[in-house]
Amino acid sequence: MRKNLYLIILLFSLVSCYTYQVKKTVDIAPENNQAAKNSKAPVNASPEEMAKAKAKSQSKGQNIQQPSAPMTIQEKLAANKNVKIDVEGRSYKVIVDRWEGDSLVAHPVHSREKVLKFHKNQIDAEKIAEKRFSQPIADIITVAVYAGIGFGIWSLLQ
Repeated sequence: MRKNLYLIILLFSLVSCYTYQVKKTVDIAPENNQAAKNSKAPVNASPEEMAKAKAKSQSKGQNIQQPSAPMTIQEKLAANKNVKIDVEGRSYKVIVDRWEGDSLVAHPVHSREKVLKFHKNQIDAEKIAEKRFSQPIADIITVAVYAGIGFGIWSLLQ
């Protein structure tokens, strides 16, 4: 029983609520479709009303923000960010130090002394993942700990 308890405590100490997640791009297209649906003229409208509705929808279309240009690798990898990058098929968990021209200077997460340099063309921009807090994992850990405490109290009372 004690060995199992020690194993469970060890496993919970190794679990982290932080995960590496790739940023998702925002899709603006559904908003454009909604604006077009909302600005349709009535079915039995006169040609003048239809022209006014068309002009109004065009002016609304100009107010809608166009999707911003994709971020460059240098913007994604700002200084002091904890990221996971894919370089020529290998995955690295690094903390970004600085950019020297077209080269990224970083160090591994657990080794401050070691310095890594990568050219921006070597880094796969689609697989840059930032370290973020994961609420679902935190909730799962919380429920598991509460269940363990409840089981411990129950076993003491037996």
